[in-house]
Amino acid sequence: MTDKPDDILNRLPARLKEARRAQGLSLEAVANLSGVSRSMVSQIERGESSPTIATLWNLTRALQVDFAGLLEDGDTADRIEVLRKGEVPSIDNMGQGCRIRILSPPEEAGGHEVYDIRFDTGGLLASQPHMRGAQEQLTVLEGSVRVTSGTAVNNLEAGDTARYAADVPHAIAARDGAARVFLIVKNA
Repeated sequence: MTDKPDDILNRLPARLKEARRAQGLSLEAVANLSGVSRSMVSQIERGESSPTIATLWNLTRALQVDFAGLLEDGDTADRIEVLRKGEVPSIDNMGQGCRIRILSPPEEAGGHEVYDIRFDTGGLLASQPHMRGAQEQLTVLEGSVRVTSGTAVNNLEAGDTARYAADVPHAIAARDGAARVFLIVKNA
């Protein structure tokens, strides 16, 4: 965090007040939930008193807000995080004749993963079962593919979308030339 202490102290009162109002809580209710006196909560919200770490911790727990989030710069919602083409992580050694670009953020790994996969002619991505209840949703962007999930097999053309179980052995194979798919993996 590169903020100056004064910047944080100037933001904090408004952030606490916003959090309290967003939950429709009165000063009295926050005082009861946090163990911080009503007058102290009021003074903090007006910027007349700087809370100790312990007081701030109690208030954030009572308001069910992220401690660090209260202290961050307020323009985080007005930002667009961009990864340029060359910065998007990729996997080139999985499957045969396919290149996988990882579009989801790293913290989503194992939960909700998004991939852009390009297949060369004859390319194949065969996967072992994911965790129980896992599902995949695949949309063909270019070319055609064959999707296998367990014993089920289906051929898809550009524009087609398939949803299938991924907690069984499953595979995507290019048919009749190169292909490109958009894949979402949702683990249960």
